[in-house]
Amino acid sequence: MPTDEEGRPRPAARRQGETSRDDAASRLRAAGLRVTAPRVGVLVALECESHADADTVARHVRSSLGAVSTQAVYDVLHALTEAGLLRRIEPAGSAARYETRVGDNHHHMICRSCGVIVDVDCSGEAPCLAPAHTHGFALDEAEVTFWGLCPDCRQ
Repeated sequence: MPTDEEGRPRPAARRQGETSRDDAASRLRAAGLRVTAPRVGVLVALECESHADADTVARHVRSSLGAVSTQAVYDVLHALTEAGLLRRIEPAGSAARYETRVGDNHHHMICRSCGVIVDVDCSGEAPCLAPAHTHGFALDEAEVTFWGLCPDCRQ
């Protein structure tokens, strides 16, 4: 897993701000979605702040677009998740979070103290965990959340 200079886990998704509005518009078109300012704003917001909840995304979108309702942001998050452009994660005891890293086999580490979330690459093929019995299911994915204290909170 990538780490920063101090050995802390670094998210494996694109670096902050790497997606431009043009890139976001291209991704929307490729998914067969109409390009709208709120949709572009949500994609750009989540590239800048991965694992954000809907309220955080709404604040970010409003800072760049002006008046956008919270309901509009929820609608966009739902549409982009359904289209496969976003992944929704639901950490226990927390609001749903969203990320643009989709289509790969990764999991998450969450700090019990500050709530920071980082991506963790899976060490094997999907699903990287196998149950003792499948009960007839055709498994294709395992979702794992690791909980603990991040390096900053351990100090």
